[in-house]
Amino acid sequence: MILPRWIGPGPADPPVAVPHRHRAADRRRPGGADRTGDPAALRHLLREQNLGIGIAGDREDGTLKRLVGLPIPRAAYFIGKIASVLVMTVLQVAILLAIAVLFYGLELPAEVPTWVTFAWVFVLGVSAASVLGIAVSGLPRSGKSATAVISLPFVVLQFVSGVFVPITELPDWLVNAASVFPLKWMCQGFRSVFLGDAGAALELTGSYELGKAALVLAAWLVGGLLLCVTTFRWKGRRDG
Repeated sequence: MILPRWIGPGPADPPVAVPHRHRAADRRRPGGADRTGDPAALRHLLREQNLGIGIAGDREDGTLKRLVGLPIPRAAYFIGKIASVLVMTVLQVAILLAIAVLFYGLELPAEVPTWVTFAWVFVLGVSAASVLGIAVSGLPRSGKSATAVISLPFVVLQFVSGVFVPITELPDWLVNAASVFPLKWMCQGFRSVFLGDAGAALELTGSYELGKAALVLAAWLVGGLLLCVTTFRWKGRRDG
């Protein structure tokens, strides 16, 4: 089922999908889409994208340069940005799940271990997305080009990670490429929560590979942190 994009924070948000937990078999029918977990995964992706664009704008208009001169820790800027991402993501996912339960008959899992899985996938996903958003903010040459430069790779990533097209219908080389990035593993982790054991048979490997998902997300978190530390610029290119 598709929830319209007006649920999200802005007109750039794509539609997201929340299938019924006990309709895993139906997701493999021709024309179907195995999209469980997409709401949370897309919220993370969109927040990362918006975070990078926002920081690029702050750098362009001199906000970051002025912050350096204030008697506050530089870390306060990043803490505030990440806290904003976390709060907005929690609210958006809660709204999407509430709508799915009330209007589409989604059955939320009742087992505590399942919600523990949801929690660690959520935390790792938000954390990795946040630091990556900060890291990619330095790619645009100007604030005006930030939206195009940062958004395009993320749009492509959605189509190769099982968000809009079932991962099993993609060619092997594309699946292998998507497996390097965190979005595929975020979706896979959330599918394990909402589709349960029955849905594991629909995965390419016959399992959700949660251990591998945790390793990939953790690796992107660490890699993103290293990129932030080594490449983040407080001044725009014109400021030297």
